[in-house]
Parts: sequence; structure tokens; C-alpha cells
Amino acid sequence: MSAVEVNLPAEMATISENLATAALALARRFSAEATMWCVSPGWASHGGHVAVEFVHPVIVGKRSLPSVQIGGADPAGMLRTSSRPGDVLLAVSAADDAVTRDLLRRAEAWGLTRLWLGAGPRPPGGHAEHVVWLGDLDPADAACSGDVVMLYHLLWELTHVVFEHPGLLAEPVGTDEVCITCSDQGEVAEVRALRPGGLAEVVAGGRAREVDTSLIAPVQPGDLIMIHAGVAITGLGDLR
Repeated sequence: MSAVEVNLPAEMATISENLATAALALARRFSAEATMWCVSPGWASHGGHVAVEFVHPVIVGKRSLPSVQIGGADPAGMLRTSSRPGDVLLAVSAADDAVTRDLLRRAEAWGLTRLWLGAGPRPPGGHAEHVVWLGDLDPADAACSGDVVMLYHLLWELTHVVFEHPGLLAEPVGTDEVCITCSDQGEVAEVRALRPGGLAEVVAGGRAREVDTSLIAPVQPGDLIMIHAGVAITGLGDLR
């Protein structure tokens, strides 16, 4: 019998690679005692399901992983006060979900690792460190789709595969691209409070600091801004 060559569709290969990379990052964060916060504004059943999947494993011997569903009228406020730098935000939604996009952008300022699972047109880059996407699935069908459920079941399975290989859990030591002039890089920040003299207290990468906002004033608490070398250089729109 001759050998049969199997070629997976390009999207399947991409999904597999993205799932593996996301699971590796997730296992490393859990190993560092992170909590995973799950949000699915338009598909609420998925948010609860994925949280239960991780915190209450059905296979004997698999560890329970801290995972909490975020919902209610003010998910940003809940996540802002409950999460810690180094935690994970897992969003399950369509690319055009405004609540999800706002949370993902703010989560960068809060110092969270961001995972986005979804369906339909793929979102533009920059919203999350890890994106796993079913491009062929209509978002209107995703709320009760078994294909979406399969995504986070596979994410759970692969996360535990990483735990079986402890050598993979060490965070890599690398260098980020920085400004060659001042050794600083642009960061997304959330304004927390205003100070005299055009200054503001912000949080960026999960750390509080004071920056000069005179170049883009006026700003208000809750605004998202881009900062560089201690100076606010642009606003990021009204996403509150």
C-alpha cells in the first residue's frame, strides 16, 4: 500500500501552533501562582465553562488551576481591583466585541498576560499576546458552538501537558526592543489620578508611576495613554 500524504488546512496548522504557544505561556503563569480571569461578554456560557474547566479538572491527578469568571455591569472595575500583575486574562469573544477590546487594552496596563479565543474575522494584531481563532466559524453561531468549546478544552489539555515537563516551566530570559537613545520603550498606561503641574499617577505594566501629561492634556482618570521615558506622548481613545 502506498503512503498517504495528509495536508492540514493552513488555518488548522495555525490554530495548532497558536494553541501550543498559548498553553506554554499559560502553564508558566500558573506555575508562578497566577490567577486566570475569564471573560466572555457576548457568549456568557463560554466564560463560565472555561473557568470551571480549569478550576475543576475531571481527570484524576490533574491539578486545579485558579480560574475565575468576570461578568456583571462593570467587568473592568472588577478586574482592576481583583487582579494582580502577572495574572492572565482569557477572553472568549468575537473580534468586534467592544467590552472585550477595552478589557484587553487595559489588561496590558495592569500587567496581565492576555489570551483571546474567538471566531469570525480575525482581530488586528496588538490586542493580546496570544490569539487562537476560528476564522471559518460565523460569530453568530459561536455562542453555542462546540468548536469554541473544543478550543479551550484543547488549551486545558495542552497546559497540563506542559506541567508534565517541568523543564518547560522556566520563563525565558530575553531582551525587549527598546529605544536606543534612552533605553525606554513605549507602554500603554491607565491614568489613576491627576497631580498638580500637569502630572498624573498612572499604572503601566502593573506598576504605578508618575508621568508628565502636559503634551496631551487634558486627561482624566480612566483614560488610556501611551507613555515613553516618563512622558505621555498620545492618548489611546475613549475606551471607558
